[in-house]
Amino acid sequence: MAGSTGRWTGSDMHPAPSVILFTTLSGLGFGLLIFLGLGLPAVTGWTAFGFFLIAYVLAVGGLMASAFHLGHPERALKAFTQWQTSWLSREAVVAVAALLVMGIFAAPAVFLGLRLPVLGGLGAALSLATVIATAMIYTQLKTVPRWNQILTPLHFGSVALAGGALLAGQLTAAAVLLLAAGLIQIGHWRVGDTRFAEAGHTLATATGLGQPGRIRAFEAPHTGTNYLLREMVHVIGRKHALKLRGVALTLGYLVPLGLVLIPGAGHVLGGLAVLSHAAGMAASRWLFFAEAEHVLGLYYGRHG
Repeated sequence: MAGSTGRWTGSDMHPAPSVILFTTLSGLGFGLLIFLGLGLPAVTGWTAFGFFLIAYVLAVGGLMASAFHLGHPERALKAFTQWQTSWLSREAVVAVAALLVMGIFAAPAVFLGLRLPVLGGLGAALSLATVIATAMIYTQLKTVPRWNQILTPLHFGSVALAGGALLAGQLTAAAVLLLAAGLIQIGHWRVGDTRFAEAGHTLATATGLGQPGRIRAFEAPHTGTNYLLREMVHVIGRKHALKLRGVALTLGYLVPLGLVLIPGAGHVLGGLAVLSHAAGMAASRWLFFAEAEHVLGLYYGRHG
């Protein structure tokens, strides 16, 4: 992982699968809900039922996966109580609101063939707000400079819209959004690679001891691992990271873009584009967490 001097080392630490599933699946699900709310496509009856089923399985499945990442999943309901100060709580509140509104929008479309555009527009806005709230959970963290930048919510939002367009069969929109999302992804990597050094974090600032001369650790904080090391200090080799970036860029953006640009691309190519995009986003999300240089790493000597 790139530290303040740009050096990278290796380790066997890996991000939790639950957060990768959460950010990948929920982004796709809420992305599809955005397009359905906007009437793209304007489906009714059993066709609408199929689209909404896919959207809800992805969105709710992703949210359920996030609960497994909590230290105490049984306390998940408490996440709704801190909406005034916590982006996690805001995400929970907005997500439930989006799912409820879109459910009310879906019911008459499925069973009565009746679409309510105003309600759909509100559900689409809430679905997009859910994606942005998820991004803000990470963007707000000044202790993780790589995430603490404007491109983080733009990355999450653009990926959700691109994936949603693919699932909704909006191939022209998908092509434009995939290109935009891919460029934002590259920008997020490039800016993120320099953020830790630009933030100027040192052991002195990390410990709050100021600068009474050169601050260095007398010895390691402890001999074993702990929750903080497992969750906040990931170390990944540069060559490995670059390879995964290539996989994420190719599968997540280039392959789907190429497939949807094929003249007459139908359901088969569209389905392959969705699968490729999802696989690429899983790699992208793994990197998102694995490359995150937390200031805490300075205390543990994980930035060289």
